[in-house]
Amino acid sequence: MKGLFAWIGFERTEIFYDRDPRFAGKTKWNYWRLWNFAIEGITSFTISPLKLSTYLGLGTALLALFYAAFIVVRTLVFGRALPGYASLMVVILLLAGVQLVSMGVIGEYVGRIFMESKGRPLYLLDVYMCAVGLDDSKNVVRAGEDARGK
Repeated sequence: MKGLFAWIGFERTEIFYDRDPRFAGKTKWNYWRLWNFAIEGITSFTISPLKLSTYLGLGTALLALFYAAFIVVRTLVFGRALPGYASLMVVILLLAGVQLVSMGVIGEYVGRIFMESKGRPLYLLDVYMCAVGLDDSKNVVRAGEDARGK
């Protein structure tokens, strides 16, 4: 709910208070449910974690390419230290990076579909001014009113 109020653009202020201890009973909110609630809040209003996956995959793939170049140079200069290790590590890192990039791109598409399926409007207006007539006082419609001013 906090994300929805922030998305609409309501002005916010903090109100500090001292909460009294629970009068009776025991909370039903354990840490696992609170964690899931936080994840729900994050994923409902942003696709940033999906973008993070894409960038992490790109970084891993680039790291694998740099490591491959390092292994080639080291092998040419110093000879072979451990056969098979370098090529196996490069292939694993490169494929992991490519998979993360692919999952991130697919996830971004799915995230955009998810955001679009919510049906939220592109803009929220506080005041709408009609473009007909010369008398501006009759052409202003405030949020929550219809065109007749009711």
